[in-house]
Amino acid sequence: MIKLNDYLYSGDTVIKILYKYMEDLRESARRTHNPVDLMHCNFLIQIANLLEHNDFLTSQSQRLREFYKFMATEYPYLAFTFKGRIKSLIRAEAKFNGYVVEYISDYYHGHGMYPPVPELKNKLSCFRDLIAYRIVISMPKCHLDEETDVETEEIKYLYEIANYLPEFLEERGFTAIVSGSQVERKSAFLKESVQPYYKDYIANVNSSGYQSLHITFYDNSARCYIEVQLRTKGMDDYAEIGPANHLWYEKRQDNERAERNAVPAGECIYFDEAYERVVQLQQLELSKIDVNMFSAADNSLINDGCGLYRGRVILPYEHLSRFQNDLID
Repeated sequence: MIKLNDYLYSGDTVIKILYKYMEDLRESARRTHNPVDLMHCNFLIQIANLLEHNDFLTSQSQRLREFYKFMATEYPYLAFTFKGRIKSLIRAEAKFNGYVVEYISDYYHGHGMYPPVPELKNKLSCFRDLIAYRIVISMPKCHLDEETDVETEEIKYLYEIANYLPEFLEERGFTAIVSGSQVERKSAFLKESVQPYYKDYIANVNSSGYQSLHITFYDNSARCYIEVQLRTKGMDDYAEIGPANHLWYEKRQDNERAERNAVPAGECIYFDEAYERVVQLQQLELSKIDVNMFSAADNSLINDGCGLYRGRVILPYEHLSRFQNDLID
């Protein structure tokens, strides 16, 4: 079986590893008539294009910077950050194979049989967060009187910014994508015209307590999807260093994907191969990996300069609130 783990110890660059992995995986898929592995190769091509080509990222970040400048003008009293990241190769590989495992497992549990290949391939065509941007806002307490609740005020501004975002970016070559989310509650702060585009995890807090607004755009210039998340500083703290932190989220995902559940071994090649790849990735000892621009002391102390494990940072903009000693009228 062809798996990413076998390519991570030769001192190659991430790009060279990707192309070697794709070439061998494609050859194997053709030889064994495996349509899921062929789709896997197409997915890896997307990752390679994101890591290898900078021109469209420069254009994309410049257009997003226009919204940053808009916010700096319209909300000078807010502090906020814009961050962008390309999903790491290891996390992207784990996610693709995890989707295979989860979908086949759920389908088998519900139907007592394996999903038709066209349905599985359709499920695997939904990756729209390989490039993700996050906008985090904060209202300095010095701008508020003692009776005003900071959290309530920040949420109001967050929704206001969310109402502006779709039209603003559509004027700059992006297309907002309908979320398809069947939410139970809708915030009165979110305009009805933009509600179909957002996944509102503020009005609909999930079981972990995670809160955020998510929206997906198609960049017509770069011909790729991006996800934009909007949070207050409190929400971001909860998601990054609190109970809903990403390490906990990824650990939970890893544990779920490592369970075979009711799927018998040897009956479904697509499940078996994806399951094995997921398990192998979870067992990686990062300190033993030899990839150019990547080093790790252990699985926690990591210096990732190539986007192998932690992703590639593509956009850091920071705006400190002005008028620090002034109150807003």
